[in-house]
Amino acid sequence: MPLYEYQCTDCGKEFEKMVRFAEADQAQVCPACEGKNTKKKLSVFASLGSSTGGSSTSAGSSCGSSGGFR
Repeated sequence: MPLYEYQCTDCGKEFEKMVRFAEADQAQVCPACEGKNTKKKLSVFASLGSSTGGSSTSAGSSCGSSGGFR
């Protein structure tokens, strides 16, 4: 099961939870206040791509982007 990041809009607590892919967009119970007013966050790890540092320009890129997948 994938690990997702959530934030409670009632108390502001951020938490991680292993949830089935099909249930990832459903509200999860906050471990701090037990509220269900939660939102799935965009994972920083997933949105940054490669974390090797420096410039990652690849002359042989097949998708025309500037890196991340080699």
